[in-house]
Amino acid sequence: MKLIETGTKEKIKVLLGNEYFDDLPQTMLVEITEFMSLREYPRGTVLLWEGDPCDGLYILESGSAKIFRVSPQGRQYIVRILQEGDTFAEVPAFDGGANPVNVEALEICQAWVINSEKLHTLVMTHPIFAQKVLGNFGRMLRGMVHKVSEMAFYQVTHRLARLIAEMSEEKSTSHWTQEQLAARLGTVREVVARSLKEMERSGAIKIEDRKIQIADKEIFSQWLE
Repeated sequence: MKLIETGTKEKIKVLLGNEYFDDLPQTMLVEITEFMSLREYPRGTVLLWEGDPCDGLYILESGSAKIFRVSPQGRQYIVRILQEGDTFAEVPAFDGGANPVNVEALEICQAWVINSEKLHTLVMTHPIFAQKVLGNFGRMLRGMVHKVSEMAFYQVTHRLARLIAEMSEEKSTSHWTQEQLAARLGTVREVVARSLKEMERSGAIKIEDRKIQIADKEIFSQWLE
């Protein structure tokens, strides 16, 4: 990891593009920039380890990374693939606890880090900022409830179809291997491979150069039900 020199204007531009800070007064933004730094991580570097203390809120400036956990048996479960502009480490940054997940760079990454102590001060002194934090945490919790419900009520093939639909909207299908898809769905690569073949035979999807594409929206929609 290395630090990259940046200016105040660049930092303010980043804050204005983030959902936690986009409508804060200019004076507050300038104050926050004093507690921001830009870091660069090589591919394969773990930005955050589960159980370690967290030093701040992260905003991914460039590159991509994966949020993951490891089961007691050593199997990896990918919670989310991070893209440019995504924010992560919110939970430990705001509650002061340890990192609940691991984050690893999938390629060379640059990430902004905003000091946790400064964030705690903002929550205590600015109700508008505190409300934004609560709103974002509420959306995150609803998203996690939705994911848990899918794992409980849907078979792997249906969950895979939903994940493909989600990735198509984000245009991120080329970033995922079968191992990563399996980890994201809480299963194994062989099951994902069979599910992909099943959907491909039905005409719902096609796979070219390891990229998954929806071939027939009507057939594909049946896998979503």
